[in-house]
Amino acid sequence: MERVVILGRGGAGKSTLAAALGTATGLPVIELDKHFWGPDLEATPPDRWAVVQGELAITDRWIMDGDLGPYDVLDVRLRRAGTVLLLDHSFPRCAWRALLINAIAAHAGHATLHVLRNPRAKARFVARELTRRT
Repeated sequence: MERVVILGRGGAGKSTLAAALGTATGLPVIELDKHFWGPDLEATPPDRWAVVQGELAITDRWIMDGDLGPYDVLDVRLRRAGTVLLLDHSFPRCAWRALLINAIAAHAGHATLHVLRNPRAKARFVARELTRRT
């Protein structure tokens, strides 16, 4: 993997995956939101956005994280991509995750967060806590 595009709905975990992949592979992570939205949250016009993406994609190694929906000019980065990851999660799951993460950040930023994604992860967490008590 040299040039990776990560797509998916808001709240799907694109940025989290990009950061993890960046750490694992050493590829630089480009968060497209930081380049797309202006200081007053105005969208970059499509013709300018195509140019900006072209400039970002000119290098040979990167992970581009972002899906800007109807504002996007997707073909620019897709033409340069060697790998495309599509996080195809349901809308309710993405919305719930986004609301949960915001609430945790606002009200429990001091707490240690454990995300348990399946029954095996829950069982491992409980077992680990049991071994700490003994």
